[in-house]
Amino acid sequence: MRALVYHGPGRKAWEEVPKPQIADDGDAVVRVDAVTICGTDLHILKGDVPAVIDGRILGHEAVGTVETVGSGVRTVEPGDKVLVSCITSCGTCRFCRESRYGQCLGGGGWVLGHKIDGTQAEYVRVPFADTSVHRLPEGLPAEDVLMLADILPTGYEVGVLNGRVGPGDVVAVVGTGPIGLATIMGARLFSPSRIIAVDLADSRLAAAEEFGADVLVNNAREDPAAIVRDLTGGLGADAAVEAVGVPDAFELAVALARPGGRIANIGVHGEPATLHLEEQWIRDVTITTGLVDTFSTPTLLRLLAGRQLDAGRFVTHRFGLDDFPKAYEVFADAAHTGALKVVLTR
Repeated sequence: MRALVYHGPGRKAWEEVPKPQIADDGDAVVRVDAVTICGTDLHILKGDVPAVIDGRILGHEAVGTVETVGSGVRTVEPGDKVLVSCITSCGTCRFCRESRYGQCLGGGGWVLGHKIDGTQAEYVRVPFADTSVHRLPEGLPAEDVLMLADILPTGYEVGVLNGRVGPGDVVAVVGTGPIGLATIMGARLFSPSRIIAVDLADSRLAAAEEFGADVLVNNAREDPAAIVRDLTGGLGADAAVEAVGVPDAFELAVALARPGGRIANIGVHGEPATLHLEEQWIRDVTITTGLVDTFSTPTLLRLLAGRQLDAGRFVTHRFGLDDFPKAYEVFADAAHTGALKVVLTR
C-alpha cells in the first residue's frame, strides 16, 4: 500500500510500505476513506516530537471502512463505516477507567502516527478497536465526522472544558488556526458574553469571526492585553486559551487572564516557555495543560447529528489520497493559502 512516511525532521515521502495486518485480537484494520493533516504533524516534521522515529507512518485522524477485525473485537465488523479517533484506549487501566484515555497505561493514548503507524495511508491498524473507533451515524458526510477525530474534541476538552468556560464569560483565544477555531465553536455552546480572537494573520481572524468570535485582535498591530482590559473593566479574560504552541503565545495567554482566571494551554510546545511566577503567584490563576482524551466524541457526534455543530466549515481544501505532498504544502502555508483543514479522499 502507499503511505506518508516520516524520515526525520523536514523529510517525508509518499511511498510503498507493507499493508498492516491484525497483530492482536483487539485490532481492526481499517481502509482509509478520508484523512486529514494536523498541526501536530507539522510539529513532528519540525522535530518537536522526538518520539516519532524514521520510518513512521504519520497521521492520527481518519474515517474509513473496517476491513478485518481480531477475534476479540465485539463492537464493529467488516464493512462498518467508522471514525478512527486520534486517541486509542485499552479501556482497563486506571486512566482509562477515569476517562483519561490520553494517558492510557495499557498501550493506548496518542499512539497512531506517534508510536505506531498512523492513518495517512491506504490502510491503518487500530488497536483496541472496541474502545477506539466510533460507528458513523447515518446520513453524516465523512469529512464532517473526520473533524471529530481530533480538532473538535481537542478544542472542546482541552480548551473549553479545562478553561471552565461558562455563561457570560469573556474568553480570549490566542491563535485562530483549526484548534483555536474549534475552541471558539465549542465555547459558543456555553453562551459566553464575548469571545476575543487573537492572531497575527488577518485571514485567520476573518475565519474566527465566521466561527463566532466577537472581537478580532491582530497582535502584530494592536495590544491584545490593553483591548481585553478595556472590554472587561480592567480585569482581563475569565478564560484565556493558548492554541498555538509557541512561547510568546503561552505568555500572552497568561497575561490576558484576570485574577482568578483560567489559562488553558492546548498548543504543542517544542521549546520552553517562561512562566512569570513572580507576577502570577498572587493572582489566583489556574493553568491547565492537556492531551485530548476524546471522552467527548460521542457527545460531539450527537451534536453533529443534531446540526448543532457545523464541522464541515473547517474543510477548505480537498485532495485525492495520492496528493499528500501538495496537501502538506497547502496546509503548511496556511497564511497564504487560507487553509484550515485539508481532506484527502480515495
